[in-house]
Amino acid sequence: MKAILLEQPGKFILQQKEYPKLLSPDHVLVKVHKIGVCGTDLHAYSGKQPFFSYPRILGHELAVEVIETGANVTNVKKGNFCCVEPYRNPTIGQAVLRGKSNCGENLTVLGVHEDGGMQEYFTYFGSHLHPFKKLSLDQMSLIEPLAIGRHAVNRAEIKPDDIVLVVGAGPIGLCVTEFAKLTGARVLVMDVNADRLSFCSAQLGIKDVLLANESPLDQLQNYLHGYLPTIVLDATGNKESMHNAFHFIAAGGTIVFVGLFNGDISFSDPFFHKKELTLKASRAALSKDFREIGQLMEDGIIHPDWMITHRLGFDEIISKFETLTNPENKVIKAIIEL
Repeated sequence: MKAILLEQPGKFILQQKEYPKLLSPDHVLVKVHKIGVCGTDLHAYSGKQPFFSYPRILGHELAVEVIETGANVTNVKKGNFCCVEPYRNPTIGQAVLRGKSNCGENLTVLGVHEDGGMQEYFTYFGSHLHPFKKLSLDQMSLIEPLAIGRHAVNRAEIKPDDIVLVVGAGPIGLCVTEFAKLTGARVLVMDVNADRLSFCSAQLGIKDVLLANESPLDQLQNYLHGYLPTIVLDATGNKESMHNAFHFIAAGGTIVFVGLFNGDISFSDPFFHKKELTLKASRAALSKDFREIGQLMEDGIIHPDWMITHRLGFDEIISKFETLTNPENKVIKAIIEL
């Protein structure tokens, strides 16, 4: 079978691998149909992804078909189409025991810490597959990034009377915005990219969009008539933007860092203390997020197909993947089709 290996930054190679065998009663053999390309993949290709090692088969936003099941697998059966929950904990530590499976000490992610879905077939734990009867393969491939957004919004504990600022209108910021809307709170989105803000307004109906200028705090206060957001979710992974969050937030408010910056973030403790702020991180998602998002789509409450702006065939990965890194191509979500 075919597999695409990221041998080193900027270099994919085509491999011929042996067809995988189902060796564990807890595993399933799946055929890959759709692969979503996310920021992690793009950063790995560019050599800028933390916690990453080469060579690696990328791909963790997956829609797959069950080909064979192990004897212990009961939640899926042959022929089911599923999304894949790509996080697993080889060891059951304190966080996992407390229900925080998304941040276990030794958490591994498909396509990051172990080989992922850029291959025709692979085996994985049956417990980490979520079948849906009414969803398209495209929709199932979108569940993982949506789950990251939903988990971040859950972390923020938004109330209907909150003013929510989402910083960053990239794919994850848009997923955050999708679920922030469902809370009934007022939602604002800020970015330095006017095209992404226009996309956000057109696809999600967000009227309160702000193009960050040289004085974003003044702009924000003017827009809100002297007030500030009570919740800030920063999905940029940008150090300066994350620092700004401490100034954007109202006293008594909550900051959630959704994006990951590979370095240190510092802030003034007297300022932090004076405002009595709450600072949270949001990592990955929980199993329930995958199930609940699939149900929201099946019930017609969310319609995330708008996220898909580009498509590639599996045989085009080597020749065209680099085009996805070019800002001029305005990629929100690219889907690779097998």
